[in-house]
Amino acid sequence: MDDRAINDRAVEFVLDTRPQRFRAVVGVVLIALACALGAWVYFRGPSPFAVDVWWNQLFAAAPSQPVFVFAIVMDTVGGHLTAVLIVPLLGALALFLSRRRWSAVYFLAASVGSALLVQVVKHTFGRARPEDILILSDYGSFPSGHTANAATIAVVAAVLFPHLWVRIVGVAWVVLMAFSRTYLHAHWLSDTVGGALIGAGAAFVLAAAFSRLRARDEDRLTIRRVRKTDTEAATPS
Repeated sequence: MDDRAINDRAVEFVLDTRPQRFRAVVGVVLIALACALGAWVYFRGPSPFAVDVWWNQLFAAAPSQPVFVFAIVMDTVGGHLTAVLIVPLLGALALFLSRRRWSAVYFLAASVGSALLVQVVKHTFGRARPEDILILSDYGSFPSGHTANAATIAVVAAVLFPHLWVRIVGVAWVVLMAFSRTYLHAHWLSDTVGGALIGAGAAFVLAAAFSRLRARDEDRLTIRRVRKTDTEAATPS
């Protein structure tokens, strides 16, 4: 079979780029909503929202030891060097080795872009963390960097592997991360909402930016699969 025929067959499996403009718009809107929420937090003064106080007081009593340990594990896995360096590098390496090179670059770019946006917004609005925080943490409560990172990973995974179970696991990961941050009183509830908006927004915008480059990877993989199938079919048993 010639290359033209192979390419014609591969067209059926090429990454669909039609929704990319929609993804870009959604991403920009999510980031804008996070910035608007941050501005609302900043201009209304130091007092947290009523829902923030209510949610924080739910965990005001002595923490349950198993839940506390779980929250500490989430703190370690979802932040620090693990989330900022190890997870993105290992994820990108796995994608690269599976011949999805531009998907690997997309994952790294989304991780870096989300982290940079979080720091810019943190230093722009400078919200104080809850006074009863149970761990040591850096400057700025809004937005939650842990939750932003979780949302970025969830959206990247859903973009690269568009299966229902991936989306369900991704949503669960973000919710559990947000819960753990508020359980440790490291963030107000609205901080985690802002983090999820920024993390998802950055991942959506960069998914659109890298869509055509990722499509090339999918083209090459599809062509390899077609050639392998044709070779096996032509080989006498």
